[in-house]
Amino acid sequence: MGVTKTDLFTAQQNQLATWARVLGHPARIAILQYVLKQRSCVCGSLVEELGLAQATISQHLRELKDAGLITGTVEGTSVCYCIEPKAWAKAQASFNNLFDKYRSVDGNCC
Repeated sequence: MGVTKTDLFTAQQNQLATWARVLGHPARIAILQYVLKQRSCVCGSLVEELGLAQATISQHLRELKDAGLITGTVEGTSVCYCIEPKAWAKAQASFNNLFDKYRSVDGNCC
């Protein structure tokens, strides 16, 4: 496998690619959808909700947290997760900016 040459790209391009990679797994999408639906921090109910093993969910939560999209706080013996609002807004704006650059071309472009 080749080495990724991230230094060839802007910080914004690298950040967008990180978010895209993290969002590229259906389990992480399901986790985000569940957290968004709850409108509060989620503590330990993801195993029952998603039907995945605790270790698998923990790995996906770590990926989301490392990308900055969620934050975790320790409450007693559990870690509770919620959306990190500043990073979420930045990711939303970055994806919107990318998709907004497309303008439909009359007819077929190819």
